[in-house]
Amino acid sequence: MNQNLLQFYFHILNYETKPEFLDKYLKAPCLLRLKKIEYFCGMHYASKNIYDFKEYITRYDHSITVALLIWKCTKSKKQTLAGLFHDVATPCFSHVIDYMNKDYEKQESTEEYTEQILKQDTYLNNCLKEDNLRIEDIMNFKQYPIVDNERPKVCADRLDGVILTGISWTKDIGKKEIEQIINDIEIQENEIGFQTKDVASLVLEVSKNIDLYCHSKEDNYMMELLASITRYSIEKGYITYEELYTSNEEDLMKKLKKIKDKDLIKQFDIFENITKEEIPDINLPKVKIRDLNPLVQGKRIKS
Repeated sequence: MNQNLLQFYFHILNYETKPEFLDKYLKAPCLLRLKKIEYFCGMHYASKNIYDFKEYITRYDHSITVALLIWKCTKSKKQTLAGLFHDVATPCFSHVIDYMNKDYEKQESTEEYTEQILKQDTYLNNCLKEDNLRIEDIMNFKQYPIVDNERPKVCADRLDGVILTGISWTKDIGKKEIEQIINDIEIQENEIGFQTKDVASLVLEVSKNIDLYCHSKEDNYMMELLASITRYSIEKGYITYEELYTSNEEDLMKKLKKIKDKDLIKQFDIFENITKEEIPDINLPKVKIRDLNPLVQGKRIKS
């Protein structure tokens, strides 16, 4: 069987020889839910005329690759686990819910549930106790610049996003590029930097392309449409806002598609079948700019 790009990425990050302490944490219920939360904000369910993803990638995959990137750079158990659990508060449809909450620029409105979700996972807390760690060690992942930091700096979460999106959506990252990037990274000035300008420039170009995709009228229209579907379903009482954080996209979609509501059915028909030519010209919201200024041997490359 041919190895897909995601599998190859896991291999380059040494998933097969990952540190033993990670194994038990990969079974935490709050993390396992992310196996059915896809990485691209529910657009796996959208019209194939608009989205043609090369591979199916989940927030669970992203959580693991972020953790492996952090381990490669730091060999720190606390930082690696903070990275592994940084997305546990991701709701169904991910950043679509930020759109629904009108948080277009930062896209962080859903992170408020992180503490609650982590503290309620008894299995996870028992694992932390066994390792003499506290929930506070992993809860505030923003305390670790290698895990998360302010743009335009590069962190594990941001670099992993570039790689995963380049693999499946923009399709400008292949095996060669994955290997080049991972073999070139190192910690510089408490962030992820690069040894060579060529690789940093590659990451920068892919990031720019991703930004174009995320600012396209097609993507913004579809994100707003799914946000509207979700908001409508909550207002009608078909689902609850809290359910977005406790259910998964597969189950939630099945539930919504069974509802005999003409308006909802019509919205889903558009969401699943609209073509690029049918996307209307819209006033685009001021969506987050995915700018990067990577470090190369301590000097920053401007975008």
